[in-house]
Amino acid sequence: MIQTYNHDGEEGRLEAFGQGESILKEPKYLEELEDRLHFYVEECDFLQGFQILCDLHDGFSGLGTKAAELLQDEYMGRGIVTWGLLPGPYNIGDPQKNIYRVLNTAFGMVRLAAHSSLLCPLSLGGGLGLRPEPPVSFPHLRYDATLPFHCSAILATALDTFTAPYRLRTSPLSMVHLADMLSGAGKKVVTAGAMIPFPLGPNESLPDILQQLGGSSPWTPLSGCGDPHGTHCFAQSVVLRGLNRTHHSSQLSPGTPLPSPLHACSTGDEVLAQFLKQEQPQARSSSHVLLTPCPVVPPYPRLFSSHLSRNGLILDDPPAGTAVESIPVLGALSSSSVLHSALGGLAKELSRLDLRRWNSFLEAGMEQDDVGEMLQELQNLAQCYQAGDSFSD
Repeated sequence: MIQTYNHDGEEGRLEAFGQGESILKEPKYLEELEDRLHFYVEECDFLQGFQILCDLHDGFSGLGTKAAELLQDEYMGRGIVTWGLLPGPYNIGDPQKNIYRVLNTAFGMVRLAAHSSLLCPLSLGGGLGLRPEPPVSFPHLRYDATLPFHCSAILATALDTFTAPYRLRTSPLSMVHLADMLSGAGKKVVTAGAMIPFPLGPNESLPDILQQLGGSSPWTPLSGCGDPHGTHCFAQSVVLRGLNRTHHSSQLSPGTPLPSPLHACSTGDEVLAQFLKQEQPQARSSSHVLLTPCPVVPPYPRLFSSHLSRNGLILDDPPAGTAVESIPVLGALSSSSVLHSALGGLAKELSRLDLRRWNSFLEAGMEQDDVGEMLQELQNLAQCYQAGDSFSD
């Protein structure tokens, strides 16, 4: 518990990257964190690594960076997967808050990427930069992007899906293996996307839906880095959960001509792997099809359209008052060239700022040279994602 800053009011908040960094320089906080870490690590039968969830847009960006640095030093060889959380829609009514948001995000992206095995920003906002962009939309969700309760439920659904492979006892994929697969050649930042719910009708199969989605980026982007459609994918990890086995493969009658190569596959795993290879033949891909759906009973908010059945299938005319209890979800983590423009654009925007106007940010533990160094590192990170690059470079 951090007593130095105010949680409820608008004044005295933990609002700058340098303030967050300074917290773990204080012995009382550092010792408490280390004591708690050691207690839980000793309880582990097999420690894969650590997940860090922290805000990117405020001082917790700096606090998360120091925590990642500590873990990297003390637990070398273990995975450190960091999820950088960003607010949904925002307004630019307060220029200082907007500048702080973007500077904290930029520092966090650079520093957390340096100390993590993998960094993934998560946001329902449309962009990372200074100008507000509309929040993302889902065809079958009716959510209010101004409510943290709604936004956190959607991001938690996606996060629970992304991380399932290395949390399952039966999965051969560990946290370290996933990070290594996605983060080659310095590409330690990845983007997220999801289909919530996965749009399946009662008489449709997985090959039917994926064939319809071919040639596009089927998932809604969840990292504020823009639409990945038409960009080059270097590596991806895709998880589909919650489809009954009867929907995994083609339901066509014997002798019927196959509409696509996907319909020739005999299992859901083969269908999804074939789809990813078909859409991004040059990418390194990992895919998992899991039977367990995502439960969405209360207190999960009522976000769903009236066309969903109790188990999340798309119906033309469902019974009135149907309460959705579970849904199928597809989640994807991608290393792609969309990050070249997203990170490069962020660096370009910040390079135009006259930071002498924002002394309060610099006074919170930062210097002008730190900002210049961060911008250079951000540009270098963006260069890793040029479409011509590959993991073998």
